[in-house]
Amino acid sequence: MTKKNAIIQVKNLYKKYDKLEAVKGISFDVYENEIFGFLGPNGAGKTTTLEIIETLREETDGDVVVGGYSINKEPEKVKTIIGVQLQSAGFHSGVTLTEILQLFAALYNVQINPKKLLDKVHLGDKAKSQVKELSGGQRQRFSIATTLVHKPPIIFLDEPSTGLDPQARRNLWGLIKEIRDSGTTIVITTHFMDEAEELCDRVAIIDKGEILEINTPDKLIDKLLARGFKKPRPKKDANLEDVFLELTGKKLRE
Repeated sequence: MTKKNAIIQVKNLYKKYDKLEAVKGISFDVYENEIFGFLGPNGAGKTTTLEIIETLREETDGDVVVGGYSINKEPEKVKTIIGVQLQSAGFHSGVTLTEILQLFAALYNVQINPKKLLDKVHLGDKAKSQVKELSGGQRQRFSIATTLVHKPPIIFLDEPSTGLDPQARRNLWGLIKEIRDSGTTIVITTHFMDEAEELCDRVAIIDKGEILEINTPDKLIDKLLARGFKKPRPKKDANLEDVFLELTGKKLRE
């Protein structure tokens, strides 16, 4: 069995706010070139954990090593090797997609080909458009493009398919897999378990500041079934979303 290299190592991570212990000494690794799902209900500690990894929030104790750099000792170097998805509301109004990408490139002090980057996320024909003119799916794809400007080995996607119709959602899943297949490690949060099951190589489930399980979706499901779990209604080979896409088609409506 091939040994996997950890590109993110979280070690005994704690975060306290006065008397509230939001993250309680968690440890986990994210491997190179995987899609890693970080799942949990609201208030579970997942956002706090990811913001610490992204150097956006200070930890109370513990350490995180990202691409060989400690967030405690070399936070500026960590920032150069990660891409963090912004929500579309965070983009400048009145400027084109090309101009926004050029602004990001200037901030990272890198040279880019905006058209090539937009082609990568299937938005090559929207180079002169503004974000406000894009559909929901297009906005999400563009937000992913901004994470790729400086060609980071790791990107973080926060609930990327929220609010999308089934066609746009499936298209976005395909894009995320393409980016992973090109050699990028992806950490994703989502409240949609079918999305995590479809995309993630492994998932970590966190609740009340503690990691409950880490494994592949298949193995976690098998463990549940081994404990005697049965759905009240037998699972079918298709679901209502499959019916919807079969009837309306998989083509994007943009």
